[in-house]
Amino acid sequence: MKEITVEDLFNLKESMIIDIRSPIEFKEGSIPGAINVPLFSDEERQVVGTIYKHEGQAAAKWKAMEFVSPKIPALLKTIRSYHTEGELVIHCWRGGMRSKAVITFLEFAGIYAWRLIGGYKAYRHHILEKIPTIIPNQAVVLHGMTGVGKTEVLKILEKKSYPILDLEEMAGHRGSIFGTIGLSEGHNQKIFDSLLFKGLQEIQGSDYFLVEAESKRIGKAVQPEELMDVKFKGINIYIHSSLEQRVTQLVSEYVLPYEQEPWYFEKISLGIDKVLKRVKDVEIRKNLLQTLHEKNYREMILILLDHYYDPRYDHARQEYEGEFIDIYAENPIDAAAKIITKLDELTFQPRLITNKH
Repeated sequence: MKEITVEDLFNLKESMIIDIRSPIEFKEGSIPGAINVPLFSDEERQVVGTIYKHEGQAAAKWKAMEFVSPKIPALLKTIRSYHTEGELVIHCWRGGMRSKAVITFLEFAGIYAWRLIGGYKAYRHHILEKIPTIIPNQAVVLHGMTGVGKTEVLKILEKKSYPILDLEEMAGHRGSIFGTIGLSEGHNQKIFDSLLFKGLQEIQGSDYFLVEAESKRIGKAVQPEELMDVKFKGINIYIHSSLEQRVTQLVSEYVLPYEQEPWYFEKISLGIDKVLKRVKDVEIRKNLLQTLHEKNYREMILILLDHYYDPRYDHARQEYEGEFIDIYAENPIDAAAKIITKLDELTFQPRLITNKH
């Protein structure tokens, strides 16, 4: 049986990773790019675990065999359909019985795959150990009031081959009360860590990176201390845009793509409820509720910026040690162009990213 370590897995030029854990295990955390072909359903896994606990290993193995046997042809066919090129890698939670069994079945069918030693558990241990060691030691941190389009600026710079870390995308959350609008409910810590490791791999070799000035917690995920330290000591660029432009930007991000969706009004209502708990001014509360009732989202955003987000922003920037470079921009495209000029002055060049996995 061919076996591969996590370290060697990342050195494979082409690989197809098949995660045979149950759907609930896969959803909780997985290797980016892996395909879930579960050996057991969530219910079957629970049954086998209960039998193991109460009747012992032999009885659990027998029950597992009863569950799996009828599935073997379909399971092998599914795995074969995904394996079009490169090395095939199979893993489960600890690289134990499940992955060994599947690889044995595959070999009988003439398909030869690697077993990931230690499984997902070894992968997670590896990335948590490696993340602090592969963070570039210089950050260029983008600041600016809500709505200046910092994420949009990062995406523009990424397309021009500048090394960026999009932490909001990794967290599946935009980092505010309304941060999951149009997204899932946000990624958990395991998924965030996996995507952060992947992102750091992709910019490996760069001596700097661009990133937003997020607070340590983004939705359900927390950034590592080592990353926060580099950001706090970084070069700070503060993007300024007019209030009107910021409202327009936020309407384009949070309203226009989603306002016709059946879930939208309820999501906005829940967000406004949270804001109202923190706003004491009776008139502001009344105006927010009125704009909500009228679905006047543009006016609502204006009130939120004026009386909720903007007053809270300046406090957050005090944690950053360096001076701030001010950029005055009409929109994210203008901001990106001006930041590129500033990066050029600082001798921070774009690079061709070749470390994608």
